[in-house]
Amino acid sequence: MTPAKPLADLPAPAPIQQLHHYAYRARDAEETRRFYEDILGLPLYHIIQSDYVPSTGEYCPYTHFFFRLQDGSFIAFFDLGDDEAALPSPNTPKWVNHISFRVNTVDELEATKARLEASGIEVLGVTDHHIFKSIYFFDPNGIRLELTAQLADEFQMLQESKTAHARLNEWTARKEQWRQDRAAGKGNAPLKPQQNDRPEVAERAAKV
Repeated sequence: MTPAKPLADLPAPAPIQQLHHYAYRARDAEETRRFYEDILGLPLYHIIQSDYVPSTGEYCPYTHFFFRLQDGSFIAFFDLGDDEAALPSPNTPKWVNHISFRVNTVDELEATKARLEASGIEVLGVTDHHIFKSIYFFDPNGIRLELTAQLADEFQMLQESKTAHARLNEWTARKEQWRQDRAAGKGNAPLKPQQNDRPEVAERAAKV
């Protein structure tokens, strides 16, 4: 194996402009279209169909279809023609893997919640995350979605960014110690974060 070159000797990374698309498996294309286009209002914009996968060359017939967001990015799906949805990960809670879309205001968030509930879709929230508010729900394929209305302005987010690396470095150092302790048989409980940014959630849980 050829040794990796130092990053400093390599060309700079291309500036990543925005999300182009995120792709999931769909159980049924029309069922998915009704949800994203008719209920959420994302227009169906593009379809690719083939018997062979261009990136791998393997045989796997599919219909790949894209819904467009306001900024020109997409959420996309593959219908593999077998009426099966992707299986959930057995070691990951359902709330972990999700995709979040931004709306402009909390009023829009609440209006969309009403629209979803009128269509028989269970919605959690509105949840207050301090810098934004969100609602949560599942699409027909079992994918968890979040709609978010940003509360913090650009200056507030810039201030947040100034502490992000230090906080992550602290977490990384503590996790390394946790790994060493676990290897030495000093416990196997998950590592807790060094601070709790949402103490009110723990307080509510303790009262239940």
